[in-house]
Amino acid sequence: MAATVEHQQKHPAAIDRPLIDGNPTFHTITQHVSEITENPAPKAWWIAFGISVCMAGLWIATTTYLLFKGIGIWGNNTTVGWAWDITNFVWWVGIGHAGTLISAVLFLFRQKWRTSINRFSEAMTIFAVICAATFVAFHTGRQWLDYWLFPLPNQMHMWVNFRSPLMWDVFAVSTYFTVSLLFWYVGLIPDLATLRDRATPGIRKYILGFFAMGWRGGNRQWKHYERAYMILAGLSTPLVLSVHSIVSFDFATSIIPGWHTTIFPPYFVAGAIFSGFAMVMTLATLTRMVYPKMADIINMQHLEKMNIIMLVTGMMVGYAYACEFFIAWYSGNEYESSIFIKRATGPYAWAYWSMIFCNVVSPQLFWFKKLRTNIPVMFVVSIVINIGMWFERFVITVTSLATDFVPSSWKYYTPTIFDVCSFVGSIGVFMTLFLLFLRWLPMIAISEVKGVLPQANAHWEGYGHHDGHSNGHDAHSGNGHAEEKAAELETKNGGR
Repeated sequence: MAATVEHQQKHPAAIDRPLIDGNPTFHTITQHVSEITENPAPKAWWIAFGISVCMAGLWIATTTYLLFKGIGIWGNNTTVGWAWDITNFVWWVGIGHAGTLISAVLFLFRQKWRTSINRFSEAMTIFAVICAATFVAFHTGRQWLDYWLFPLPNQMHMWVNFRSPLMWDVFAVSTYFTVSLLFWYVGLIPDLATLRDRATPGIRKYILGFFAMGWRGGNRQWKHYERAYMILAGLSTPLVLSVHSIVSFDFATSIIPGWHTTIFPPYFVAGAIFSGFAMVMTLATLTRMVYPKMADIINMQHLEKMNIIMLVTGMMVGYAYACEFFIAWYSGNEYESSIFIKRATGPYAWAYWSMIFCNVVSPQLFWFKKLRTNIPVMFVVSIVINIGMWFERFVITVTSLATDFVPSSWKYYTPTIFDVCSFVGSIGVFMTLFLLFLRWLPMIAISEVKGVLPQANAHWEGYGHHDGHSNGHDAHSGNGHAEEKAAELETKNGGR
């Protein structure tokens, strides 16, 4: 033990840097996160909310017109039956993947840096899946018959075709949404109790009390909470791999050139994590701009780690692009090789090379520490990556359908204004829901962030003469019991 202390004194870099900047106490964490929901929204929030609501209104108007006129208002034709609708669906489902990865997988691997970003990443997952579901619901054409997608008893004794990957999509995405919603809500309960205890008597306190489910932070409640959180994390982890794998089966189980390939499941999963982390980065940097106090909690450590993950997954996606070309040539299938040559040199070459630049070239900036720790650079690159991932889904969906086996049926797909409005409007719906989440719910997991503070360590040297000790009442409130748990651990260790 003495040797370890001596080593740390001689080599300060050996001591882990705190995950939260500003040397905060338990009280300041609670104060900074809670006051966002308690105080009036800043001007920047209102500007962003106004723009998002206008975009969401565009989506409502477009989909209402779509219900009356049908999907013929889109640019889909007899050859390209799937176009922006399925492109947008796969894009939104992919964005939602990072929330599950951060919340569940990194939790199981005990990556403590996730605590600052997991709450709004989970919210992002839920809102992204909602946007994805709208495109699936509307692309069927007769939306009033969408209930046929579910195995419901009916007078015609008709049953869904469970051998169809489209049906697998319904169950995979609905399961993903349900588990993600439960995971998000269970994590919210201690923090909702904190807001309840701070709220003045009134309707807000009543609503928070209802959803806090009587949480008081007792040892028995924490025991059940941690067990439930672990079980949900275990259930969510397979979904990280399975959901986008099943989405890829929509393409891979067909015989269309460019789709019929076994690389799609891992390729789609890597791309989903890639685009999901890019969206988390975009939202994190915007959140730090709107709420400057969050910069100490979502600091450069978290942003840099996400940039490294984007660099790694971007290289995996680039490797998948190269594999596709190699297998198309190596297979000796003239249809398969032809479709990939047409992607790079044909009428959709602009989309293909945009995809290559955005997804393969732009993440290479993160090899340089100076660039991957530069806020404007990471913000711009994160947006470029998600543009590139949209182009990837467009290239996969449209180019293969536009140039299939029969040259006489080839057609060039051109989107209409309604395609554009549907997509832009869905971004507005997503941002509206996300901004409302920031305004009314704790965007940071208060109880989990307190658990990574130095004060939460049972062997922390600052006990008895640090501000964190003088704020013991806050640490013992409904938001975490982190200090009490640390003291119990110290007692147990001392008694052994």
